[in-house]
Amino acid sequence: MKPVPRTAVARLADTIHRLEAHDADAWVATASSAGMPHLVPLSFAWHDERILLATPAATPTVRNIVATGRARLAFGDSSDVVLMDAEPELVVDAAAAPEDLTRAFRDQAGWDPRRSSGSNALVVLHPIRILAWNGEHEWDGRVVMDGGAWVV
Repeated sequence: MKPVPRTAVARLADTIHRLEAHDADAWVATASSAGMPHLVPLSFAWHDERILLATPAATPTVRNIVATGRARLAFGDSSDVVLMDAEPELVVDAAAAPEDLTRAFRDQAGWDPRRSSGSNALVVLHPIRILAWNGEHEWDGRVVMDGGAWVV
C-alpha cells in the first residue's frame, strides 16, 4: 500500500513543530565566495520565524554567510526532511546580542553562547524557502515556504 501524503496544513504544522521543539541541531551548509563548500552541524533555535545559530566568530560558516548572504540548513533525517534556504538578517558578537535572542537560543539549544570560551557570533537567518517531505510520495507539495512567505 502506497503511503498517503500529509495535507499541506499537516506538513506545515509538522515542520513548525520540528523547528520549535523537536530538534536542537541542524546541518548548516555554506559556500565561500569562491564556491568552496562547507558543512557543519550546529545548535539552533527557532525564534520569531527566524533561525538563530551560534558558533565561533572566526569559523568558515560565519565568514561564508557574511560573504555570500546565503545558507542552507537541513533538519531531520532522510525519511523526514526539512530543508531551508536562508539569508542573514543579523550577525553579531554573542556578547552584544539582544537578550531576547540569546535567551531564545539558550532555551532551545541548551547552552548560552555568551558563556562559552572564545568569541561566538550569533547569526540570525531569515528563511526564504522551506521544503518538507517524508518520502517520495510527498515530493509534490514539498514547498511550504517560498519567497519568505508560508505557502499554506
